[in-house]
Amino acid sequence: MSKKIAFQMDPMESVNIDADSSFHLAMEAQARGHEIYYHTPDRLAFENGKVTAKGQKMRLRREHGNHVDLGPLEHLDLHAFDVVWLRQDPPFDMGYITTTHLLDLLKSDTLVVNDPFWVRNYPEKLLMLQFPELIPPTTIARDLDTLKAFRAQHGDVIVKPLYGNGGAGVFRLTPDDRNIASLHELFTGINSEPLIIQKFLPAVSNGDKRVILVDGEAVGAINRVPAAGETRSNMHVGGRPEKIGLTERDLEICAAIGPLLREHGQIFVGIDVIGDYLTEINVTSPTGLQELQRFDGTNVAGLIWDAIEARL
Repeated sequence: MSKKIAFQMDPMESVNIDADSSFHLAMEAQARGHEIYYHTPDRLAFENGKVTAKGQKMRLRREHGNHVDLGPLEHLDLHAFDVVWLRQDPPFDMGYITTTHLLDLLKSDTLVVNDPFWVRNYPEKLLMLQFPELIPPTTIARDLDTLKAFRAQHGDVIVKPLYGNGGAGVFRLTPDDRNIASLHELFTGINSEPLIIQKFLPAVSNGDKRVILVDGEAVGAINRVPAAGETRSNMHVGGRPEKIGLTERDLEICAAIGPLLREHGQIFVGIDVIGDYLTEINVTSPTGLQELQRFDGTNVAGLIWDAIEARL
């Protein structure tokens, strides 16, 4: 039966149709006969007791430069939709958090994916703290002396903003690097948030694995290999995706975190694994669907929609 689906995401007109996971999810919904609409987060509103958005019906095709036809702008009552996707990219700032509060008001009428209450309460670098046995040595602090003490203990470390994304602001400090105070001054001058500092994992040279989970179950992985001379493996900064399988350790990690994700409505999740360690649990707007399908032939978008339709 056809369902009415809305995607809250960044502008559809500018997506990379060969890599964007939201586009891929919307194409799968369209192929299943669902009506698909789209709105940007700035057009979300609460009006007279209802969550609304100014959005457009869309028709997609996998054709470069001509991938979307958008209908006229409409005033959408999101309570009348079967599914609303929370898919805008981070930063996970107060604007993002506000959209989770508004979308949370839809719960009695509409399935919101991923569940916005738990997206808000499970940001990428904080949820993993519930699994200390799975993560590398990690400290979250704003106090410079605390950060220096961690660095003195572990020597080679990674420092990054707690709510950063896409590899932005990630620094490696080797034992002879003297810039920790300067970086602290830089970051604390920008905002009032703590920093996250972790022991550097040499295994990152072999890649930072993105494991995709659907409703708490691991369905596959891609490896992201850093470019020459680069510590970060994010594809935003030149990381190279490549085919890779799931190891016993990957499955052990997924078995540990999967029940919590499933219980709290996190249907599409991407975790990051370096060597034997979990380094992030991405619930806001995970990626990797198209790369995984190219490497393994696995239609993860189809598995995601199977899980959603089962809940409906």
